[in-house]
Order: sequence, then structure tokens, then C-alpha cells
Amino acid sequence: MQHQPIPQPPRPVPGPPPAPAVPADPSAGIEEAMAALDDLDRVPLAEHVDRFDAVHFALTSALSSIDKV
Repeated sequence: MQHQPIPQPPRPVPGPPPAPAVPADPSAGIEEAMAALDDLDRVPLAEHVDRFDAVHFALTSALSSIDKV
């Protein structure tokens, strides 16, 4: 009786580790958020609260990413 070799899974190829993710530039997020207020005078007054809420959320996200919070 002959023994048949047991198939083995391929071994991983050695190489450099994956590059770490490049963190987003918080200042770019802040500038984008503030730009949303540039045309506020042309937006109906009823939409101002939504615009301010969106800017507040964007600023909070951008600023919290600085400390990785």
C-alpha cells in the first residue's frame, strides 16, 4: 500500500509589512467644514440650522481625529 502525500496549503511569501494607513489631514477637514458656511447668506434662513449642525459635526470629527479620540 502506497502512502499518498497530504496536500499542504501554500506558505505565505515573506515581504515587507503592509504600509500603515496615512492619517487624514485634520486641517483639510476643518477648511472643508468652514467652506460650507461661505454661501450661507444665499441659503434660506430655514436651512441655516441644518448647515450649522453639519459644520459642527464636521469640525468635531476633524478636531477629535487630532488626538485619535
